[in-house]
Parts: sequence; structure tokens; C-alpha cells
Amino acid sequence: MTALTLYTYWRSSAAYRVRIALQLKGLEAEQVPIHLVKDGGEQYSAAYLKVNPHGLIPALVHHTEAGDITLSNSLAIIEYLDEVFAEPPLLPADAAGRARVRQICQAIAADIHPVQNLRILQMAAKIGGEDAPISVSWAKHWIEVGFDALERQLSSEPETGKFCHGGTPTMADLCLVPQVANAVRYEVDMTRYPKICEIDANARALAAFEAAKPENQPDAGT
Repeated sequence: MTALTLYTYWRSSAAYRVRIALQLKGLEAEQVPIHLVKDGGEQYSAAYLKVNPHGLIPALVHHTEAGDITLSNSLAIIEYLDEVFAEPPLLPADAAGRARVRQICQAIAADIHPVQNLRILQMAAKIGGEDAPISVSWAKHWIEVGFDALERQLSSEPETGKFCHGGTPTMADLCLVPQVANAVRYEVDMTRYPKICEIDANARALAAFEAAKPENQPDAGT
């Protein structure tokens, strides 16, 4: 049996991406919850910083006969899983297709998600003070900016199919679904994004996406 340990938090959209990848590939991983708020954030504990010096979620440890392989950053983890456990593939077979999927992933994971990540929102709230709910408006604004562009892309490019790229889930969908969940959380008007909503619904209808969603995790609600 594959020996994998996932350091995760139920509400982390980056960890959500990795959980979907594991589910799609039929891989079991021991989940070690790292609470991002309790005690100032368990991700900053000395014990966790030994696992991931960056103090971010997720981290994945692959226990192999040759020794442990420890990885952080959700996209790096997903690509590792896709190379080591090839089926089903999460990237297209052609170079142009792989580049397009990676571009969508980066548009979400590098452009939209970081500016409404927890540590950024905490700083925004600190700057805004008690009288200005800046963290919520900040998150909503940047999700809308990103989704405006992503909606234009997905609704206009012929490579878009039932999913972000063609008829089967790719890494792009692993990034999209958690980001839609964040958008709903921050009260983004999703009627503005019909193509994004269509792809999100198609993905969430799959058992792997259902099993990976935040509400279904062992530490949900903590």
C-alpha cells in the first residue's frame, strides 16, 4: 500500500486541491490536521516547520523504501503525484494542452488565491482596523478580478469542454473548484460567471471531488 501523509486543514483551498488529486488517483493518505488559527496558527509550530520550513499548508510526505520524500506547495505536490502515479493523468498528453492547463492553474493559484489567503487577509484586517471590514471586501475584489478574466478565457477558447480542458478533469479543475468555494464564502455573485459555474458543477458531481470537499474532512468545523 502506498504510504502517504498529508498535512492539511479542512478549509485550506490549497490542501483541497491535493485532496482531490489523491481521490482521483485512488490514493490513501493519512491526514494530519494543522489548524491555521488555533494557538496563533499550528503551521508556525516548531514541529511543523521541520516538515515545511515555509509554514504553509499543505505538505505531503511520501514514505518510500529509499526514505521519505517531503514536498510542499500544492501544485508541486500534484505534479509529483501525477508523475509517480500516472493514472488517471491530470495533465494533457500534448505540450500545448499541458501549457494551457498550467496557465489556468497559475492564474488561480498564483494570481487569485494568494491575495485572499489567510495570512494576507489577517494583515489586511489589521491595517483596516475594526471599523473597516477590509479583509472581506479585499478578498471579494480580487476574486472578481481574477474570475472576470478566467470566465472570458474559459467561455471563448475551444479547448474548454465539460471541464477546464476537454472532457476529463485536469489540474486546472483541481484549482478551480476550491477557488469557487472561496468565492461563495466571500459572497461573490457567481451568476456573473456561468462557464465557471458549469465546470464547477460538472466537477463537483464526481465522487472524488465530493470526498475531498472541506465539509467531509475529519477536522471539519474545528
